[in-house]
Amino acid sequence: MKNRLSAIRQSPAYVGLVLFVSALVIYFVIQFIGDPAGFLTAKTYKNFASLFKNYTPLILVTMGQALLMLLGIIDISIGIQMSFANVLAVMLPEWTGMPVALAWVLTICASVLLGTLNGVIVSCLRIPPLLAGYAMIYIVKGINLMIRPAPGGSVPVEIAKFYDNYWLGFIPTSAILLILCGLAWVYLRRTKLMNHVYAIGGNERNAYATGIHSVKTKIMVYAIAGFLTGLAGLCYTSAYSTGNPITGEMYGLQSISACILGGISLAGGWGTMVCAFYGVGFQILVQTSVPKVFSMLPGSYNTYWHNLISDTIILIGLLGTIFAVKAQRESLLRGIKKQIVGGLADEK
Repeated sequence: MKNRLSAIRQSPAYVGLVLFVSALVIYFVIQFIGDPAGFLTAKTYKNFASLFKNYTPLILVTMGQALLMLLGIIDISIGIQMSFANVLAVMLPEWTGMPVALAWVLTICASVLLGTLNGVIVSCLRIPPLLAGYAMIYIVKGINLMIRPAPGGSVPVEIAKFYDNYWLGFIPTSAILLILCGLAWVYLRRTKLMNHVYAIGGNERNAYATGIHSVKTKIMVYAIAGFLTGLAGLCYTSAYSTGNPITGEMYGLQSISACILGGISLAGGWGTMVCAFYGVGFQILVQTSVPKVFSMLPGSYNTYWHNLISDTIILIGLLGTIFAVKAQRESLLRGIKKQIVGGLADEK
């Protein structure tokens, strides 16, 4: 039992798990105080499911960001790329009259191509990821505004109903989608690609010395991130039934903070997709719980206060997580060195 607890503490997802569980407990306490009669009823479940359904686009974008951060790359443009998929999915059927299903398949393909292009710019042209991402924000935003100058457009009612549907009466469509993405991660984690990702994120020079093709790996990961970003854009389109050329701009920074909160290292090579889920879950719960607390207080408060308090909590969480992850990695390295020294001593 002691060894199992020690293994959990050394897991990359441990810090994110602690933050997520703490936020979840506080969220339900606030829900109980606000509505004791409706606590732990169908209403509570529907509210909780609806919360994560609305944030599914952010969760998918965070998954894409997590893959890149495991490589040691941060893409600040990933949010505006989601908006590209959103406006393209809305406008393609209007422009061409093609079926919505075909238009959405083409939207996913376009998102993958955009992600691949970003990967080529970073890995082949050797442009620093932050600089490439900064430039890509303005390029993609300009394309978005040409496609859809202002928020608007619509999608068939059937799509919105399908997205809002609860399968078996209690499983939202968005949850099924996230479960499928989680299963895809389980498969992907066992592939050679992810072994290469962790090796490059840990030390790119050492990875290259062992024969790992870093350029190819980076382009493939950017393409996968593009796919997840395109999927996020389609989910946003389904949830809000409109196209917005700039709505995803903040998702880039939010996805980065979510990954860090979950325990993914900024340096790369440390973390899992579970970290991304915990981090984005903590962020969502904090941003939901703080306004709820203010709504229960006497008087009225400007929404700026909501943002100030929630952002301060997230900032504290970020700082704590960065130091905790650093301590985790140093502890693990000390343990490995101790084992190596002990093994050499035994041989002598």
